[in-house]
Amino acid sequence: MTKPLTGKIALVAGATRGAGRQIAVQLGAAGATVYATGRSSRAGRSDLNRPETIEETAELVTAAGGNGIAVRVDHLVPEQVRDLVARIDAEQGRLDVLVNDVWGADPLITWDTPMWEQPLDAGLRTLRQAIDTHITTSHFALPLLIRQPGGLVVEIGDGTTAYNDDNYRVSLFYDLAKVAVNRLAFAQARELEPHGATAVALTPGWLRSEMMLEHYGVTEANWRDALEKEPHFAISETPALVGRAVAALAADPDRARWNGSSVSSGELARVYGFTDVDGSQPDAWRYVVEVQDAGKPADVTGYR
Repeated sequence: MTKPLTGKIALVAGATRGAGRQIAVQLGAAGATVYATGRSSRAGRSDLNRPETIEETAELVTAAGGNGIAVRVDHLVPEQVRDLVARIDAEQGRLDVLVNDVWGADPLITWDTPMWEQPLDAGLRTLRQAIDTHITTSHFALPLLIRQPGGLVVEIGDGTTAYNDDNYRVSLFYDLAKVAVNRLAFAQARELEPHGATAVALTPGWLRSEMMLEHYGVTEANWRDALEKEPHFAISETPALVGRAVAALAADPDRARWNGSSVSSGELARVYGFTDVDGSQPDAWRYVVEVQDAGKPADVTGYR
């Protein structure tokens, strides 16, 4: 049986770990050829100094049924992004899906501290990594993406527009970064629409990424042990859920209905019918508003 994204070409910028890795893998599982980019490579680690690599991601894409291609790129360096897109053009002649997932700023964030007491260099670097990387990648990639109608751009952030508009995200630099990513999708949607392309802002819920599992001292196998420290972690999801959300959007011939929207993985799971790896459909952002932020005891009944 032909997979829905067979013959489609995707670029996942920031595919080394977490959401980006599983977005690449799930696009591969749907049959796509996926260029997985990032700074962490077997040739050398990024400043995060973590073990995950883009080569591992590409291998996972291929194992899932797609074609994974790893390219080491620093998306803050325009020349590297330009050369990446030129390579995709030369090798494929098209680009159907662009996912802007570059982040890597977690170690730079100072929480619960007024901005004037935070390190300015780290705050500005956060904005560069969260916003400049996405703009630079779109600047070079969109001319290739709009060469034929039907292209999809997905901006990966944290929090829907509705949530971020009403809630301070505990650090000015983090708050600004996450609001800006959603707005990038909104603005690109307006510019892409005349070319038959779609841009969507997509947020996962509470992500059980490699770094988050390490933070709680658990693994995916025993992640529920973290509930002793943080009971609301019960609503968390694996990165596969947001990956399946992107794959569902890319395979939807009516994806233009989402143009300019800000949606969550849990919301799209209910629309498209996909689930997390355990068969559940965690609706994290509704839970955050109705349970966590409302000060109620942790109870995921009706939310996953």
